[in-house]
Amino acid sequence: MNGTPAGGDITAPDTSWEELVTHALLGTDRRPPAHAAPGRPAPVALLDAAAVATVRRRAGLRPARAARRPERAPADPRPALPAPAARRLTTLLADRSAGGSGGRRGSTPDLMELLPQWLAAANAHGYAAPAQALPALLDAARGRTDLRPAALAFAGPRALWLARLNPDWRFALRAAPGGGAALPGADDTEAVRRLWREGLFAERAALLGALRARTPALGRELLASTWTTERAEDRLMFLDSLRTGLSEADEPFLEQALGDRSRNVRATAAELLSTLPGSALAARMAVRATACVALDRTGDAPAIVVEAPHECDAVMERDGVVATPPAGRGERSWWLGQLVEAAPLGTWRRLGGRTAEEIVALPVTDGWQGELHAAWCRAAVRQRDAAWSRALLGSPSAPEAGGPGAVSLSERAKLLAALEPAERAAWVAGFIATHGLSEAFQLLGVCAVPWAPALGQAVVDALNIARDAGSYPWSFSGVMGLAERCLDPAEAVRLEALLAVPDEREDAAPGAGGYWAEAFQRLVTTLRLRAAMARELTPPTPPTPATHPRDPAVTAPAHTGTRPPAPAAAPGRSVGHPPDPAVTAPAEDSPAERSAQPPDAAG
Repeated sequence: MNGTPAGGDITAPDTSWEELVTHALLGTDRRPPAHAAPGRPAPVALLDAAAVATVRRRAGLRPARAARRPERAPADPRPALPAPAARRLTTLLADRSAGGSGGRRGSTPDLMELLPQWLAAANAHGYAAPAQALPALLDAARGRTDLRPAALAFAGPRALWLARLNPDWRFALRAAPGGGAALPGADDTEAVRRLWREGLFAERAALLGALRARTPALGRELLASTWTTERAEDRLMFLDSLRTGLSEADEPFLEQALGDRSRNVRATAAELLSTLPGSALAARMAVRATACVALDRTGDAPAIVVEAPHECDAVMERDGVVATPPAGRGERSWWLGQLVEAAPLGTWRRLGGRTAEEIVALPVTDGWQGELHAAWCRAAVRQRDAAWSRALLGSPSAPEAGGPGAVSLSERAKLLAALEPAERAAWVAGFIATHGLSEAFQLLGVCAVPWAPALGQAVVDALNIARDAGSYPWSFSGVMGLAERCLDPAEAVRLEALLAVPDEREDAAPGAGGYWAEAFQRLVTTLRLRAAMARELTPPTPPTPATHPRDPAVTAPAHTGTRPPAPAAAPGRSVGHPPDPAVTAPAEDSPAERSAQPPDAAG
C-alpha cells in the first residue's frame, strides 16, 4: 500500500465507502478524489483512499449501543441426512460454475442440474438439511429462482432464522407464508380476523391461502367481509387464491365479482366460474355457444356449421368476454373462441350424442375448423377433460405436424397434461417414433420423471438414429439434457453399447462420432450418479438381531458354578466366529461415482 502523502489526508472522515466506489465506477478523470494531496496522481490517490478506508472498516467499530443478541435458531425435528448424502450435497452445492459456460460440455456431469432432483428426493424422505450446508444452500437458491421452493422446504425453519440476519437471503422471508411469521390456526377466530384486518398484504395473502387449503368456506367469508374496501390489485390477487378448494359453494361470491369495476377481476371471476360445469355462468355460455355452433344434416354427410356472434353486448362483457380483440384478429372469431372456451365440454353431446372423438372428426364448414378446434383445446385444458384432450391430440403417428385440434406443440403439451402419466408417456413415445426428436422437446417436458421404459427406449433409439445420420449432437443438446435428468438410471446398462466411437460415414460431419461418444459417456455417467444419489438418500435398514444355531448363549445350560458366563454375542455374530467379510467390508463405489464425490468422500 502506498504511504499517506504529506500535506493532506486523502480520506477525510466524511468520505464514505460508497463515494469511493462511485469515483471508481465513473473514473478519476470524470470525478477525481475530493481530498487528494496536490500533485498526487488521481488513480493512485483513489487506491490509497480505498486502502485506508478498508483498514478503518476492519480495525474497529464506532461506539454504539449494544444490540440485543439474536434468539436461538429453532430446532428442526426432522431426521438427520445420512452422512453419504450430506457429502453429496456439499459436492452439488460447490459446483456453481456449471451450466453457464456454453460450448462443449465434455463427459463430466452437470451437477447443478442434478441439485433440483436431489432436493426433491431429500424432501420426499423428510430429511433435515445439515446446519453447515444452509449458507451455501441459500446462496444457490438466491441465484436460481427455480430452486427456491424445494431448497427452502429442505432448509426448514433455520433458513428463515438465517434470512433475518442476512439481507442477501431476504428472498426466503418473502417466499415464506406471512414473511416467515407463524399464522394463527383456523380455530382461533379472533386472531384470524385481527390479522386479516391489521396485517400486511403478504400476511393477509398467506392467511387466505392457508385457510383455503384447510377450510375454504372460512377463507371465502373472510374475503367477502372486506371485499368492497380492498384495492383493485389486491382484489385480483385475493380472488386468484380461490382456485385452491374451488367448489360450487364459491359460486355466489364469484357471481358477485362479475360486476366488479376492474376488468381483470371480472375476467378472473369468469374463468373460475367456467371451471365449474354446473355454474350459472357455464350454462349461459353454453346457450351462447350452441347458438353459434350446430350440426348440419342436409348434406351427404353430417357437418358442423358455425355462425359467429355479430356483437358483444354488455351482458357478455359482464360474463368475462373481452370485447376488443388483439391486433390482427377478427372480432367475430375472437368472440366465438371465448364463448366456446368457456362452455362446458359436455354441452357438445347435443351434436347428435356423439363422443368427443366423433365430434372432432366431423368436418367444419366455411373454414372455421381451426378456430373451433383451438377453442375446444383451451376448454379441455381449462376443464382438465381427458376424453376431449385425447380426441384433440389425435394419433401420435399422424402424418401432419399438428393434431386435429392442436395447432401448435405448446397446445399439445398442455393437452397431454390432462392425461394420466402412463398414457402421456405412451403418446409421446409414439410421437418420437414417428417424427423424431426435433419437435419433441416441449412434449418431453410434461412427462413424469423418471420416464416410463417405453418412452426412454424411444428417446434412446431416436438419439442413436441421429448419431448414425452423421450430424453433430449439439442439435439435440436440449433433449440430451432432459435425458440426463429424466431417464431411468437403469437404462445406463443398455446405453453402454453406444459409448464406442462409431465408424464415420463419408457424408458425416467431421468428428461427429467422437462428439456423440462423449455425449453418451456424459449421459451414462450422469445416470450412474443419479442411481448413487438415490442409494445415499435411502434410509439405512436397521440390523436384525440374529442368533447362531450353536450359540452357547442359547444351547448351553444355565451356569451354576463360580466361573462367569460367556459374554453374549453381538447382534448378527456368534461367539468364537470371525466377522463375516461380506458384512463388515465397506462397499466400494464405482469409478464414475467416485469422480463426482469430494475428496473426503471418495477417500
